[in-house]
Amino acid sequence: MRLADFILRDMEPILLQWEVFAGTLLPAAASMESLALRDHAQQILLAVARDLRTSQTKEAQREKSFGRGPNPIDATETAAQTHAILRARSGFNINQLTAEYRALRASVLRMWMDYCAPRAPDLDDVIRFNEAIDQALAESVAFFSTQVDQNRNLLLGMLGHDMRSPIQAIQVTALYLAALNAGERVSEAAGRLIRSGARIQALLDDLTDFNRTKLGLGINITPTGVNLADVLADKLDELRAIHPDRHIELHVSGDSQGVWDGQRLQQLLGNLVLNAIRYGAQDTPVRVTLTGDATHVRVDVSNRGPVIDSATLKCIFDPLTRGAGHQSEYDGAGNLGLGLYIANEIAKAHHGTIEARSDEAGTSFSVSLPRADEIVKS
Repeated sequence: MRLADFILRDMEPILLQWEVFAGTLLPAAASMESLALRDHAQQILLAVARDLRTSQTKEAQREKSFGRGPNPIDATETAAQTHAILRARSGFNINQLTAEYRALRASVLRMWMDYCAPRAPDLDDVIRFNEAIDQALAESVAFFSTQVDQNRNLLLGMLGHDMRSPIQAIQVTALYLAALNAGERVSEAAGRLIRSGARIQALLDDLTDFNRTKLGLGINITPTGVNLADVLADKLDELRAIHPDRHIELHVSGDSQGVWDGQRLQQLLGNLVLNAIRYGAQDTPVRVTLTGDATHVRVDVSNRGPVIDSATLKCIFDPLTRGAGHQSEYDGAGNLGLGLYIANEIAKAHHGTIEARSDEAGTSFSVSLPRADEIVKS
């Protein structure tokens, strides 16, 4: 008996073995009923049997063995893809998902050999069967990974949203304590709360924005007419209060009027300046220079410190990346490696660019922003 005929004839015993094995994949399977344990297994097997009965070229077989088989017509998802999504939502991990396919492969071939003792010419079915299982597994793994990524991004989004209120309460309370002027010890404690709250807020902002970009939503901006010099000066005053031991300079020349999202550009500047504070020489100032011409403004943030090597510069705006060997007293205290990535995304959202340079004279991040006077936001 050919393997496709065996699968169709003995579908129920095969499904029973699938169900029994799926029931061992704890803790996800602990409370699952028979129908859920068998989820889409019958449709997957029907697709395999149909594939075995379909004539194929050697090239088509090779593509399928790499998981690049054709998708069914008039179907948004294959049975294997839907199975993967439901397994992810049920709490299975990717190792358990692949184990199901390994068990299915082994049980079908063992049962076929035991019950039918196939003749040598029929053994070509084994190759075709393995290719079909590989195709289903590749489809499942791809969709499983996508579902896990979506779940993680949704979790991060909810976490970022729900953390804002308690963080704001901490900051407001700290500011109230500082305003009481109830003695040096209280003022110092309030100052630590303010600095810690600011670091948490910055982390939360970066995490939320990173999550938006991974969901494909990009950085949201609301441009209005602003004087960028005033906007950046306000942010630098805040940073000086948080880091009173560091000297931060601002130099402005040219026209700084334009249409931008002031809060977002404060966030961009904050990330660049904090990066300079973390990795620059502690006894030298961080220098911020704003230069305006007819069509653009340019913001340069520079500092003295260790030279960043060319390999690190090439990936410095990648997410979750830190330069090797560039440690400072601020590392581990509010640094996810997202600051430069977020700064780059904010520049892109304004149709601008950002680049980094580093040599013996120092390290500089330069942001170029079109003035965009013609943009009008309601």
